[in-house]
Amino acid sequence: MDQRVSLTPEFTADCREALEADICARIARNAVTSSGVRAAARDAEVAALATTTFDIQLEQGEITDQKRSGRCWMFASLNTMRYRIMKKLGIKTFELSQAYPLFWDKYERANWFFENIIATAGEELTSREVAYLLADPLCDGGQWDMFRSLVKKYGVVPKEAMPETVCSSNTGDMNKYLTRYLRAGAKRLRDALAAGATADEARAVKQELMEGVYRMLAICLGEPPASFEVRIRDEKNELKANGTYTPQQFFAEFVDMNLDDYVSIISAPTADKPYLRSYTVKYLGNVVEDGTVRYVNLPIDALKRVAVAQLKDGLPVWFGSDVDQGFLSADGVLDPAALDVDTLFGLPIETGLDKAARLDYGESVMTHAMTLQGVNLDEDGAPTRWRIENSWSDEHGKKGYDVASDAWFDEYVYQVVVDKKYLTDEELAAYEAEPTVLAPWDPMGTLAC
Repeated sequence: MDQRVSLTPEFTADCREALEADICARIARNAVTSSGVRAAARDAEVAALATTTFDIQLEQGEITDQKRSGRCWMFASLNTMRYRIMKKLGIKTFELSQAYPLFWDKYERANWFFENIIATAGEELTSREVAYLLADPLCDGGQWDMFRSLVKKYGVVPKEAMPETVCSSNTGDMNKYLTRYLRAGAKRLRDALAAGATADEARAVKQELMEGVYRMLAICLGEPPASFEVRIRDEKNELKANGTYTPQQFFAEFVDMNLDDYVSIISAPTADKPYLRSYTVKYLGNVVEDGTVRYVNLPIDALKRVAVAQLKDGLPVWFGSDVDQGFLSADGVLDPAALDVDTLFGLPIETGLDKAARLDYGESVMTHAMTLQGVNLDEDGAPTRWRIENSWSDEHGKKGYDVASDAWFDEYVYQVVVDKKYLTDEELAAYEAEPTVLAPWDPMGTLAC
């Protein structure tokens, strides 16, 4: 029997009467209808607390701009790498090409998609996993492990070796037509296998499809260079680097980073993910031969500890967060108290769910990757505020930087990437243990964009 109860006109009239009797609600209504929720809820005192000077403060080059694309994970990763180049060569700014890994990610992710379509060909088209694969096979978002896979295979190049195009800066149309092509390819593969095609025959079809993917990417982004000339000068016009390099050689000589030393640590305080366990996510990846992602789940204080340790050693930290929460974008301030939404509406909105419940009930996931470039510490060495390099141009926030309170870090940071030497023996053993496989739609499988 249907036990649902409808809303009556009498109940709605009571709601109207209660609202009209509440002077605070009327003031809030006038403020929000005139200026919007965020402007009305902005706490000016919290915004004023954000400092621009830090106890540990790394000096990065000019702020980058991902424009109308979801490449934050690439920008954040490349920002950690260009920092090493600048430090090695003694130059004030440098930029690596973001179009270069974009090309290879789309190329590899198309292959990853087709391989998963072949692997699930025996499942019904309406199955949840097949529906998941078809839903968004070629989005811009990603995670650190996926970027590591790309760089291990393809290296990196300076920005002038593969500059931005209209399609790299605004990926919407490219993604739209590539996705349509991939879905049509998925149909061809499933139809062929359903008609009795062998695995070799299916992969011959996939090979043809992948030639089409390369063609579309080259038309949109240009072809990635196999080798390129390098001439890098400092501010005194002194030549600091000169020669011909492949992308792999350039990475090895100038970034000089052992990618396998860097591991992903998450903090997901949900009942289904005990701490000190390793996790992976089914179907999440891009480069087939390098496998899927891997994390170790630790309490949030462990993420802070390793991040501070790496910053003290003079290296930035890649991290993933739910950036839109408690965010005063124009001020460049991230703080749970920055937007007093609860007082504005007179309801427990911000305080209604804790971090675990926000993950469980779909209120919060990792949405954006950035780099930690500084931190303030109290007299006991505990962090109080964090300096964050964003990739939204120098017109955003504090000349391209944001400042996060430690309370915001507690609530909305979900992942950091650090050298594994900062982990304890117990934490490293947990990371290296056989991972639990999470469902493709698990919140920890969300891609930063």
